[in-house]
Amino acid sequence: MVLLGWEFATRAMAHPFFPPPSAIAVRMRELWFTGPPSHLWLNDTALANFPQSLGRLLAGWALAGIAGVALGVALGRSPLLYRFLDPVIQFGRALPPPALLPMFLALFSVGTRMQVATITFGIVWPVLFNAADGARSVEPKHLDTARVFGFSRGQRLLRIILPSAAPKIFAGLRLSLSLALILMVIAEFFSTEGIGFQLRAAQRAFDLPGVWGAIALLGILGYLLNQGFLLMESRLLAWHAAAKSR
Repeated sequence: MVLLGWEFATRAMAHPFFPPPSAIAVRMRELWFTGPPSHLWLNDTALANFPQSLGRLLAGWALAGIAGVALGVALGRSPLLYRFLDPVIQFGRALPPPALLPMFLALFSVGTRMQVATITFGIVWPVLFNAADGARSVEPKHLDTARVFGFSRGQRLLRIILPSAAPKIFAGLRLSLSLALILMVIAEFFSTEGIGFQLRAAQRAFDLPGVWGAIALLGILGYLLNQGFLLMESRLLAWHAAAKSR
């Protein structure tokens, strides 16, 4: 119904900047989906650009996840470290990543390293703060019991702190994944390949159905990434849901 309403509205309006979804779908197919079924109908252009974009997105997300969880748990368990680093962290989180693109370009030049650095810096903050909050809210009785049983620091971290903080860590990872998609597009404006580059190329060529096609493709990609993450989260945190239901 939404697509039909969109189709009728845009055809009635006949505005050049708002093509109907049928025209967008046709242009999307022309650009990326004219390949054989064995390649999921992806043509050479799609195969040359989509994997690179997804690789950068996932690399930046993984690096931000590792760094955010490690530093966040350390901050959550050490009030002294938190007080010492909090001004620096608050300063860093306030910096808009697009404004730092010239710095990343100067440090890494145009290419994958610059794009991954932009994504990582921009999305590490939700993971860091959620991990710190989760580590800070661990039940003290659980840690006291672990000490009584002679658990080492590493065992307490792996068996008590990380499992207790896992729901909040996953919440930060999910938010950072959606932000990673946005920053991937922005970073690829300064690239020669990728979905962001294709979107920019369509804008420069005044290919409005192509622009909307790229936007629709990004929306579909974001939905698929979110659904995939929710599936992974539901499986990895099944024990937490079972514990809450008791």
